[in-house]
Amino acid sequence: MGFRPNKSEKEKCFLLRMGSDFTDFLIMKKIASKLLCFRKNGFLLAILTISVSFFSCKSIPDNDIEPRPVEESWAEENCEDVFEEKAEVVKAAISRKILDKGVLTASQLAEYFLSQRNDFDLIEISHFAQMYVVEAQVEGINWDVAFAQMCLETGYLRFGGLVQPEFHNYCGLGAMDAEHPGCVFETEQLGVRAHIQHLQAYATTEDVVLNNELIDPRYSWVHKTKFVETIDGLSGTWATDPNYAVKIEKILCRMEEMFLNKAPNGVDE
Repeated sequence: MGFRPNKSEKEKCFLLRMGSDFTDFLIMKKIASKLLCFRKNGFLLAILTISVSFFSCKSIPDNDIEPRPVEESWAEENCEDVFEEKAEVVKAAISRKILDKGVLTASQLAEYFLSQRNDFDLIEISHFAQMYVVEAQVEGINWDVAFAQMCLETGYLRFGGLVQPEFHNYCGLGAMDAEHPGCVFETEQLGVRAHIQHLQAYATTEDVVLNNELIDPRYSWVHKTKFVETIDGLSGTWATDPNYAVKIEKILCRMEEMFLNKAPNGVDE
């Protein structure tokens, strides 16, 4: 559904474009309309009406004559296409498919993260979120899902389990027990890349190759043994927790509430 501007909006645009000339036109139009009395009341009454109208009509409190002030910013935003149909912007929900595009921007992902952990550095998490978007785009992975999974796996980068912050392991890759606390990656970017590649291994078959150099040490094993299309398939496969997908779903729902549905912000329990 589109919308058309109301009469006042049209008037704003015309007055802005035409300036005082258009105001004078309205005045003359009002005067001309009074000439209709000429045939009924005679020449003298018509002249009197014209004279009174000409000298006093600008002071008449009439919206058709007195232009309302228009801010320049409003004009730039609205007057360009004020008479055109405007399609209503409808934002799609976040996809639950792994092999898909995300809909949130890196800044939105960072903003969501900070809504759950407000003690984290804005610049750092913004850069980190951008890495997720870029790396996911390269391999055709849904960056919203990947980022949500990272939030779940790391406790919003608090860690605290087997995997330690210096591992740069954001998805629990290879974490099984004290003797196998998880894979270690040299940099944040390589850790993000390994996460994205592991998701790609789950969501594709062996004939689909990676675009970046292989970083994930468990990639080939997953390609031969796992195949899932949505986050629902991650329960019991990526993690033994039967509610694993439900927890990711909860995070994605909060993202949607925050940016797509404009519902009140929530905090993960």
